[in-house]
Amino acid sequence: MSTQSVIVIGAGIGGLAAAIRLAARGLHVRVFERAASPGGKMRQLQVGGQAIDAGPTVFTMRWVFDDLFAVAGARLDDHLTLQPAEIIARHAWSADEHLDLYADPERSIAAIGELAGAAEAKRYRAFCARARNAYETLDESFIHASRPSVMGLMSRCGMSGMANLRQVRPYDTLWQALGEHFADPRLRQLFGRYSTYCGSSPFAAPATLMLIAHVEQQGVWLVRDGMHRVARTLAALAEGLGVELHLGRGVSEIEVTQGRASGVILEDGERIGADAVICNADPAALSSGRLGAAAIAALPRLPVARRSLSAITWGLVAHTEGMALERHNVFFARDYQAEFEDIFHHGRVPREGTVYVCAQDRGEGGPPTGPERLLLLLNAPARGDIQSFDASEIDQCERRVFSLLERCGLRVTRHPEHSQITSPRDFEALFPATGGALYGPAIHGWRASFNRPASRTRIPRLYLAGGSTHPGAGVPMAAISAELATQSLLADLAST
Repeated sequence: MSTQSVIVIGAGIGGLAAAIRLAARGLHVRVFERAASPGGKMRQLQVGGQAIDAGPTVFTMRWVFDDLFAVAGARLDDHLTLQPAEIIARHAWSADEHLDLYADPERSIAAIGELAGAAEAKRYRAFCARARNAYETLDESFIHASRPSVMGLMSRCGMSGMANLRQVRPYDTLWQALGEHFADPRLRQLFGRYSTYCGSSPFAAPATLMLIAHVEQQGVWLVRDGMHRVARTLAALAEGLGVELHLGRGVSEIEVTQGRASGVILEDGERIGADAVICNADPAALSSGRLGAAAIAALPRLPVARRSLSAITWGLVAHTEGMALERHNVFFARDYQAEFEDIFHHGRVPREGTVYVCAQDRGEGGPPTGPERLLLLLNAPARGDIQSFDASEIDQCERRVFSLLERCGLRVTRHPEHSQITSPRDFEALFPATGGALYGPAIHGWRASFNRPASRTRIPRLYLAGGSTHPGAGVPMAAISAELATQSLLADLAST
């Protein structure tokens, strides 16, 4: 098997993790990435002479990466410095309504009691138990299943697992489930936000997404030097195993010979053969023909209506006053349902939308004494290929965003030369054929998770990895998708 070769398209977390796992098994691996640096969506901006993480900002499920480093014969702690976050996130509804969620559940219970009363604190404890049950039920039976299906899930759960699954009530929406647990609309809004981690609406996403609450309680870590450091470290780890990493060299076409993937054609016209290909691009790039006519048959095309959320982001180096920031902060809009109706039903930027602020100089010491690095994110429709998102629309949106922050007690003094805005149209350019969708297909309806693209495609020897595939969006899920893809690929090569 040591003479067999694999091409990986894309150096996102899924592509890098797959390359590491295959190289550790002795395969010859070449990774082609059209960007000038690794990471994919885990990208970095240069703003005002400073580096700002402009992709995923939360590091969870570190055991997934402990295992990945172990596969490579290394230790994560020898390559990355991680600090457990004491405060998971700070939340604000107004200048007088703030709530911190803590890594220690008992502190969160006390904080919820102070905000919303003892009855809500008791309900939160029951919610945590249900979230833990959801995670433990679905971890091996669904998350780590290479090709998820309803019958497969039932078979893997067994009788006891099916009882637990019924308690999770996967047919309910997340919003319905939260209504059973919390009377306070602010808490339903807070925990409904977990659906947006998968680019979905809490009013349509399944109740199983509450498992994210349990994942966060298992640990949220701050990465020294930022999240992009994770991508650079994985790239170096892969190269240390003999992986050939070609940055600035994009793939224009996947070649299919005698019905199976046989290599790629690069944008400069060079042809490179391989025994198998792993695509770490968004699956929409395959089904839309962006990677050649032969690859269109790999999987069904994703309709625009099924796309997940995109975003408008602001990378800033700015002064802040008023509300003290933590690393992760959420400022809620007043009408949560209207926010998602605007995005998913009307295809427009929300008239007032919830804003996430990652304060990247917080959490590793005292507050900064001068300007600080901020990433602001507002959810938006994934229509970057069919909608302009022109300067006028962005300006109006910006006024609403900073007005919301001020209403919640945060004043941001910014300068145009220290600001960089990314719209769905920009994300479409970065990740073609997605419309700017950042999470693959939305998880709307209980069947949606089973319809997400899996490791194997319809074309033999062509596999998928990344946050737009099974088991879902997010940094650790992208790494798990790579494990599933490599397992499928190795099994197929062995059987041949």
